[in-house]
Amino acid sequence: MRYRSLVLLILLPACQFSDKPAQVLNPPPPAQEAVQQHQTTSRTVSTLAGRAGSKGNADGTGSTARFFSPQAVAVDASGTVYVADGNNNSIRKITTAGHVSTLAGAMNAYDPKVAWAFGERGSRDGTGAAARFNYPSGVAVDAAGSVYVADQHNHTIRKITAAGVVSTLAGMAGEPGSVDGPGTAARFYAPTGVAVDAAGTVYVTDVGNFTIRKITAAGVVSTLAGTVGSRGSTDSTGRAARFGAPHGIAVDAGGTVYVTDVFNNTIRKITAAGVVSTLAGRAGNRGRADGRGTGAAFHSPSGVAVDRKGMVYVADSENGAIRLITPAGVVSTLVGPSRAKGSTDVPGAAARFNYPMGVPMGVAVDAAGTVYVADRYNHTIWAMK
Repeated sequence: MRYRSLVLLILLPACQFSDKPAQVLNPPPPAQEAVQQHQTTSRTVSTLAGRAGSKGNADGTGSTARFFSPQAVAVDASGTVYVADGNNNSIRKITTAGHVSTLAGAMNAYDPKVAWAFGERGSRDGTGAAARFNYPSGVAVDAAGSVYVADQHNHTIRKITAAGVVSTLAGMAGEPGSVDGPGTAARFYAPTGVAVDAAGTVYVTDVGNFTIRKITAAGVVSTLAGTVGSRGSTDSTGRAARFGAPHGIAVDAGGTVYVTDVFNNTIRKITAAGVVSTLAGRAGNRGRADGRGTGAAFHSPSGVAVDRKGMVYVADSENGAIRLITPAGVVSTLVGPSRAKGSTDVPGAAARFNYPMGVPMGVAVDAAGTVYVADRYNHTIWAMK
């Protein structure tokens, strides 16, 4: 069956990215590297919650909290951060004071002998700990405080009210496919990313189908771009466009959508009319290089966010870096140009993520310009101010 043939392309928890060092095809010259250092030293990276190298499932404040492979982050207007805590199968919430609580989903008692899935897997609508998820991979929050979740292994999009009431917005648990339509009549195949605009329209990276989906506030699903089962890198309009493996997604105030295309190592841009273009990177060219448009290079970009000025932030996972893209498509390295493995709370470019294990995964930016990062294998949430 076609869906079985695509299973190897789904971004699974334990094998989403290679554990081998990136082949850097276009390393920046020394002069350019010096400019990066100068530009990024004004930002300080610190750990907002969790403790590097300590996976677990504890609520608490700051370093007393524990996560297990956080996949994505979102931030609301008040500065509250939401985390898709993948292997805990839960959605976590972090206050501005760094206190972590579990908004929805249930976490089992910690057992260091268990390799994966501390959280209780399932697909149940309900309130708080009564709800169940199966590897939540994407998270977004709207102006009213409603949280949207890409529930990857359930093939559904979930919605959580500010009170923690979980419902299924679209898709049917356990039934992968590609069907446009209302609510549970629609089908997705391993959705990994989710974003929401000011009107309440939800955008989804449907990675197993190689498409970008759109859900109205009433729950009606349509396909914005890409064709189911057709992998590629073509820039075009609507179904004529092609994606390699769309993962992260963000939407700006004007309705422009940004997508990280993991297998193509590119950042794609989609207008409200469905016109797809490549903002940065070149399909088939993985590496780490700053520059304009196709002159830049990424390696397995995952999370993406956009601020009110149209600046795009990318979690460049296998490069262990956060990249910044101007509206004109000029790419620079905001944090982590070094490929050294580690976890440090330091100024700007000297900060290190746990390379090469596929981290950082998710990125979000608030109205003040603070950037939040889900560091998958350090099991932490970072803040860059």
